[in-house]
Amino acid sequence: MNRKKLMERITIDPRVCGGKPCIRDTRIFIAVILDGLAEGMTAEQIQDHYPQLTIEDIHAALAYAAELSNENIWKVAASS
Repeated sequence: MNRKKLMERITIDPRVCGGKPCIRDTRIFIAVILDGLAEGMTAEQIQDHYPQLTIEDIHAALAYAAELSNENIWKVAASS
């Protein structure tokens, strides 16, 4: 799945979870997924905790983090 499609899985809505970035149609923060991965959890373990997540959702969280670390995230949010 290309980066643009992955980023479409992310929502930032001030009316949902205080505007924190989440996986589309959930209230699962991107930070929760990234924290799990940083702690050494596998994608499968994260899916066990959050069965509504797909592997693409986890990849989207990583893509979001990559964009943020490249300081490109403002461009993604502005183009939505």
